[in-house]
Amino acid sequence: MCLLVATLAFSQKPVISFDVTNYDFGKINEEDGKATYVFNFTNKGNAPMVVSRVQASCGCTTPTWTKEPIAPGKKGSITVTYNPLGRPGIFTKTITVYSNAADEQTTLIIRGEVIPKPTSKNDSYPVQMGDLGLQNKTIMMNNVEKGKTQTREITIQNTGKNNLRPTLENLPAYLTATVSPEIIKPNEAGKIKVSFLSKNCPQWGPTNDEIYVVLNGNKKFSDEYQLRVIANVIENFSSLTPDQKRKAPILETIGRTVNIGIVKAGAKKAAKFKISNKGINPLEIRRIINNNREVTVTKSKMTIAGGKSEQLLLNVDAKNLAAGEYKKTITIQTNDPDNSFIILVLNWSVQK
Repeated sequence: MCLLVATLAFSQKPVISFDVTNYDFGKINEEDGKATYVFNFTNKGNAPMVVSRVQASCGCTTPTWTKEPIAPGKKGSITVTYNPLGRPGIFTKTITVYSNAADEQTTLIIRGEVIPKPTSKNDSYPVQMGDLGLQNKTIMMNNVEKGKTQTREITIQNTGKNNLRPTLENLPAYLTATVSPEIIKPNEAGKIKVSFLSKNCPQWGPTNDEIYVVLNGNKKFSDEYQLRVIANVIENFSSLTPDQKRKAPILETIGRTVNIGIVKAGAKKAAKFKISNKGINPLEIRRIINNNREVTVTKSKMTIAGGKSEQLLLNVDAKNLAAGEYKKTITIQTNDPDNSFIILVLNWSVQK
């Protein structure tokens, strides 16, 4: 009977079946721009399937996918677009598909060879914003220790026939940006310098900001004129004295998994997760990183005194979830030197 129950339970899972999982673009020309392929799949299971997330192995590959639940026997698709700009040569990229299917992860592969475009004076500036050429559109600050400032530069060039005055807009309080020279003559090069002032940043952990380049005062807040600044605000525990280490907060939990159980389709269900401080100094919850739209996290305190505990309230909303098994994660950042980041796993099942 146990075997029969297990078999029946498994048979109610959706099953994702791709027509192909590996596609070769062959030779593509860099100057022809982006190349796209559509991976089609069928739900061969007996329950609705939801593709929760699709993640590419690098930023040069952009996936889009069927968002609505896919009934048994019906089809969906993963559209994968590869940008060959500035990437001559042979490439192989992976795309990981996350779903509520029996196999929760499926890996797709694209490959090919990019034939470089003919050389020109703009090869050093593959990104074009109007008449302004740039090295790239993403500024990686990497880890920034709280209280310190990190600075990065990108080279730019005026590729037009008239003078350009680039400025930066939409900067948060913890970012500063300057352009030198202020006026860039035709064919002249310059620099954009961006500084991340972590002492002014209100949050810990990863940050992802969009700032915009304005040319000669003409504001166009679109993707074409967007720069992305990525950083990760961390704490440096290496400078703690022996006495500070002895008095440091100590995070303690009973496991790192919360089994929320069965959630009725369209309903909500709550669970609690206990965090204790077994150290002397206060334990500070720096940040809770939750990228799950169906999960909300509520806390009454950001600081937990030594010897005390705090309950996190976890709420699951199954309004837009198909029946099936779910596993999600949230990340908690604290000032415990040995547990500055912990990953909490949430499990639940949606039933009609």
